[in-house]
Amino acid sequence: MSTGEPLLRVKPKDLAEAGVERVPRVTGVQHGLPQLEDGRRIDVANVVWCTGFDPGFSWIDLPVIEEGAREPNHRSGVVEDVPGLYFVGLKFLYSVSSEQIHGVGRDAARIGDAIAARRAESHPDRPRPVANQLGST
Repeated sequence: MSTGEPLLRVKPKDLAEAGVERVPRVTGVQHGLPQLEDGRRIDVANVVWCTGFDPGFSWIDLPVIEEGAREPNHRSGVVEDVPGLYFVGLKFLYSVSSEQIHGVGRDAARIGDAIAARRAESHPDRPRPVANQLGST
């Protein structure tokens, strides 16, 4: 049940209970896998690029940003040409509030639903995860 109040803080305990593993900062790529600052490489199925003051697209070494373009090619945050790559926080990702704190939660939930749908398509025998387990609206 939602009270309509924004979720202002997600506690580490809530993330752990939802199955989220927090890892150190990504410092590069090695053998096609993200390299963490502690030296580990992790195998990931999805990357959600959450932008802030500076989107930092120089880290993206994929053909998703055309020459001279300011933003990557995407459809409401989903990069159709690179399965598993998503964006949140871009200007007008979905609406005028997409880059603002009160709109990013809605866009993040939409991206979560897109990831779950993609997973269900590629693994029809697995149960589909419940969306918005952390109370986002």
